[in-house]
Amino acid sequence: MLRTVDVLSTSREYMVDAPTAGQRVKVELNSHNGPTLVEGVALHPAAKNHITIKLVNGYNASYPVEEILSLEILGSTPAVVESSPPQTITDSSLPRVRILHTGGTIASKVDYATGAVVARFEPEELIATLPELTELANIEAVKLGNMFSDDIRPQHWNAIIQASKQAFDDGCDGVVVTHGTDTLHISSAALSFAWGGKGEAPPGRIAFVGSQRSSDRGSSDASENLLSAVHWAAHGPAPHGDAGDGVVVVMHASNNDGICAVYPGIGVRKLHSSRRDAFQPVNCEPLAMITVENGKCSHALEEGYQALLDTNTPRQACQSPTKYETSVRIAQFIAGPWLHSEEIEAIVLTGVQAIIIQGTGLGHLPIEDPEKDAPENTKVWRALTRCINREIPVVVTNQCIHGPVDMNVYSKGRKQMQMGVLGHGSVAAPDTVIVKVHWALSNRMEVKDAVAANLCGEGNNLLRA
Repeated sequence: MLRTVDVLSTSREYMVDAPTAGQRVKVELNSHNGPTLVEGVALHPAAKNHITIKLVNGYNASYPVEEILSLEILGSTPAVVESSPPQTITDSSLPRVRILHTGGTIASKVDYATGAVVARFEPEELIATLPELTELANIEAVKLGNMFSDDIRPQHWNAIIQASKQAFDDGCDGVVVTHGTDTLHISSAALSFAWGGKGEAPPGRIAFVGSQRSSDRGSSDASENLLSAVHWAAHGPAPHGDAGDGVVVVMHASNNDGICAVYPGIGVRKLHSSRRDAFQPVNCEPLAMITVENGKCSHALEEGYQALLDTNTPRQACQSPTKYETSVRIAQFIAGPWLHSEEIEAIVLTGVQAIIIQGTGLGHLPIEDPEKDAPENTKVWRALTRCINREIPVVVTNQCIHGPVDMNVYSKGRKQMQMGVLGHGSVAAPDTVIVKVHWALSNRMEVKDAVAANLCGEGNNLLRA
């Protein structure tokens, strides 16, 4: 039943019969361009003396009460249903895929009664939201947590590692890890080394997936990303191991719909804060492209990856993935005008086991004073030399992101190698190098040997021109 509510009063606050969260409303506003009509679902106000509405395009908008001319209640939108969901149907001809939910909006949906996005991690609930999944695989789901990805630490990597092992032990063909996007590429690298660091490959496909935009927005990438990740986990090629394909990241290939890219889990990075194609490869190429059309998926392997699968013997399947020591401490610095010896020496006193420095250009550090007017540089050189003499590994990565660390080109780089600075020749993504050092420290491998080795495809990537 339609009814009009006067939301204005002398105090400019809601009257008793103002809309409650979950009601569909039509609001007339006094805007800069004159009276304007907006329609959507009322949410809890984001601020005092405001009305907040989830618009039909999925965005939330708040308006001051003093700008509202009239408000019409159109009906109610039901909250998320928590009652008995439909039972999933098992098809013995389909692969078995387990979805591990760690957080993010990829496996979530909006509750219009509260305006909050809540995790939907039960298989029945996922399928109710995205029924096309039933055509790809028999879906299982496990909730490991519901965290913002910037809060994830090594103990959470270990939980994902253990859960993925359990999935394969239980007979699953593939695993999908739903994950917040901010550190998704770090966690994918962590699982890559856990399963492949000792020269093996996972017994099945592991795909990390996230979404840049929440599932309640019209521009959401959640559905296509999740469909593509499940498709890869169910129907992709068996992991080879040498191509960084033991663990992959599946996300939108462009800002448009229809195609998702499959990236090596050790060769990708989030390079944009909000675009749907935020994830891009670093010093490598995608492994495959997945086309999504009317809820149906198909994939095409990239030429280089197909050639590797055709000509090289795959690695042996790993049965016992390695873990990460949560007590490991790694310091990170950025080379530049603000790097001083005092910061390096102070952090050493905390007991760090390795130092990673994002070097400039080809991997250079401010350690020289040719004009005799920058004694700070000499102090940095001395501080790093003392670290190396104390057997604290100092590793240089590339703050340019793309391109190799090459300390042979300039005399400064050669001086760094003489000092014992590690990292020469690395083409791995900077965050991958840090995870690699952590894995080496956790598994009693010499850092210098790990940095120089190609453990699971991170050093076997084709350089871009």
